[in-house]
Amino acid sequence: MKAGTVVLPAFHGSVAAGRDAVRSRVRYSWRRGCPVGPVELRLLRVDHWGLDGRVHRGELIVHRDHARRMLGVLKKLFQARYPIQRLRLVDAYRADDDRSMAANNTSGFNCRRVSGSSSWSEHAFGRAIDLNPLRNPYVTRGGRVSPPAGRPYANRARRAAGMIHAGDTVVRAFAAAGWRWGGNWSGSRDYQHFSSTGR
Repeated sequence: MKAGTVVLPAFHGSVAAGRDAVRSRVRYSWRRGCPVGPVELRLLRVDHWGLDGRVHRGELIVHRDHARRMLGVLKKLFQARYPIQRLRLVDAYRADDDRSMAANNTSGFNCRRVSGSSSWSEHAFGRAIDLNPLRNPYVTRGGRVSPPAGRPYANRARRAAGMIHAGDTVVRAFAAAGWRWGGNWSGSRDYQHFSSTGR
């Protein structure tokens, strides 16, 4: 190794399988009647860079069919030093999506409906992830911003750590795994949202 060479930390990530590995971690975010059961979900434990420039350990739950691919995506984001402020299970917020977003928490599985609809959210299937939601808010066609504190980041010409922009490293990493970005939707834009179905 040459003098002055900077050695970046190595990425560490794992996938925990089986109902027991997940069931105790979805006390609030899962209930009977949800479209998938704990046995169909996987717990990811991964390293990620924080907004403080340090490496942290986080957790995320996704559907088993997407677990390995999402582990690969998170590895790419780590190698690119893309910062994620918080990566905690939504159960840390009692499955309250508004509280999780307000904390700028990145999350995956949450058995909930689409806001204002009777349809299941893609999060209820474990096939969606919301990334740094405060810095990548949901912006309706009418100009409503969610979470409300994300309003300064509704201006997508802005450049700040953790923001996502068309064609960037984050969008490309998810696209390589077959997941699509809500920032490309017509009308309302969900800049935090990636899903396997594009919904």
